[in-house]
Amino acid sequence: MLEHIFEKHAALIALTSIFVFGTGAQWLSWRIRLPSILLLLGAGFLAGPVFHLVNPDELLGETLFPFVSMSVAIILFEGSLSLKLSDLKEIGSVLSYLLTIGVLVTWILGALGAYIILGFTGPNSVLLGAILVVTGPTVIGPILRQIRPIGQVGAIARWEGIVIDPIGAVLAVLVFEAHRAFLDTGVNEGTMIALENLFWTILYGGGSGALAALLLIFFLKRHAIPDHLEALVTMLFVLLSFAVSNILQEESGLVAVTLMGVMMANSGVTLKHIIEFKESLSLLLISGLFILLAARVPISSFAELGWRGPAFVVFMIILVRPAAIFISTWNSNLTNKEKLFLSWLAPRGIVAAAVASVFAIHLGPDGKGLVPATFLLIVGTVVVYGLTAFPLARYLGLASSDPQGVLILGANELARAIGHAIKEANYPVMLVDTNRWNISTARMEGLRTSSKDILNENAVNELDLGGIGRLIALTQNDEVNSMGAMQFSGLFGRANVFQLTPWRRAEKQENSTSYLRARFLFGDEFSYQRLSDRIDSGAVIKVTKLTPEFTFENFQEAYGGTAVPLFISQNRKLTVLDTEQHSPKAGQTVIALVDEPEGHLQDQPNGINETTSAPVEGSI
Repeated sequence: MLEHIFEKHAALIALTSIFVFGTGAQWLSWRIRLPSILLLLGAGFLAGPVFHLVNPDELLGETLFPFVSMSVAIILFEGSLSLKLSDLKEIGSVLSYLLTIGVLVTWILGALGAYIILGFTGPNSVLLGAILVVTGPTVIGPILRQIRPIGQVGAIARWEGIVIDPIGAVLAVLVFEAHRAFLDTGVNEGTMIALENLFWTILYGGGSGALAALLLIFFLKRHAIPDHLEALVTMLFVLLSFAVSNILQEESGLVAVTLMGVMMANSGVTLKHIIEFKESLSLLLISGLFILLAARVPISSFAELGWRGPAFVVFMIILVRPAAIFISTWNSNLTNKEKLFLSWLAPRGIVAAAVASVFAIHLGPDGKGLVPATFLLIVGTVVVYGLTAFPLARYLGLASSDPQGVLILGANELARAIGHAIKEANYPVMLVDTNRWNISTARMEGLRTSSKDILNENAVNELDLGGIGRLIALTQNDEVNSMGAMQFSGLFGRANVFQLTPWRRAEKQENSTSYLRARFLFGDEFSYQRLSDRIDSGAVIKVTKLTPEFTFENFQEAYGGTAVPLFISQNRKLTVLDTEQHSPKAGQTVIALVDEPEGHLQDQPNGINETTSAPVEGSI
């Protein structure tokens, strides 16, 4: 009876299983805090070889290969929407080395490892080496968000993880085509054919992607597409660009969609609706692809690799990646610690799995071993890097387990004064504002700044948040403060996101919490206007060390009881004060807004140790 039901509804059961196993694995990975890729692979093996609920070849037949390719294209396009060309000012040279010399080193050493350790044939070894030059942007992203590395290594890893994927896929195609050409025409003509294919891949892929991006940008800037159709029309252009490019030259479509995404990301058009849709779609496609691809792999194929499989994974992690990084960046401005960190961050993901599966289909029995070797490397790199990259970053001083720095939304006079005080207390601080005058003033004063739009969906990925663990919103616009707090509450946690008290609440005109998106700073009565009025009247922000001889009560008396404590620092931990009552104690350093009496600096009581963050001239 059950067999009859399964036979009659095989397609329905398979499609439902893909969704159930894929979504269930994502959900479970969130609950138990494990990389989703591991559970997705496990779910794929359960759905396929174990329970025989999903047979991708029977379910999709000849459409399996096009479906996998188009899904990878959409995933790459979504990832490339986070790439800003402004990052290349700092990392451009290093990135170029990684994408040329680094790729070559990884390819050669990976091929040697496949030939010597796995015992593959020469052509299959070279092909596997080409496939494995890719990394996994869908895995690197979550790792980087967890680590928040200091300096340029985060941007380098993010760019490399996305741009290297089409390079690896195209390289694998060229290797495959060159091998067939060598067999048919000889080495010399085969080499010429491979170079010719590379030329057409760049031409058709670049041309198709650029044309699609320019047309879409043209329509978006002229509001020719309604908001509710922006995502769908974008999908139309992405798939058309991919399909046309691929028809003209095999696998050039991945180049097209990556270039298209980069051009869109740097065009200045609003991508809100597009990004929201693409993020959800990419998550769904990643889940489905892993179930489909893993379901095709017999469990016995891993056993056939024996000890060679794990040995190859160790070889790729311990030798190949470090060699690629140190050789390609030997003359760069990266420190040895940064090179070591990048040497330990190359997880493989869905692109490696998809490309290996596609070529295994093309090669048939001759491609035996490609997929299990790739899947073993995916699992090995995700486990190793996922569990050890964060501790390594902390050990190298490139990340903190409890970052104490502050991201300030706003670079107005009040924000700059507070930024100076936090910097003087030796905590990282960054001011973010879209007002060029505010940003240029803050930068000239020696503060770390960014002119990125913090309300943009990609701000979390674009900002260098190394050492920063909380947000304080200090603009004069209460709605902007609330939206900024919402944007970063998921990253920092609601306990570490603060905003100024909205003026209606401060003036007792509104008692509801309709504006509440974060904890209110300093006290219920301190709106932007009240604090900025104090600054305009000559108040300053002081950093003062309290002692048993000079307590907080003495501190208040010295300033006529008008001091407003803003932050407390002790043992390299910074506490942002909110509406709750706080009484700083001896041994702590208090950062406070004070109305400084005339001649006060000459009459300091014994034991006080303070500096002043003077108000900055200029309009708010």
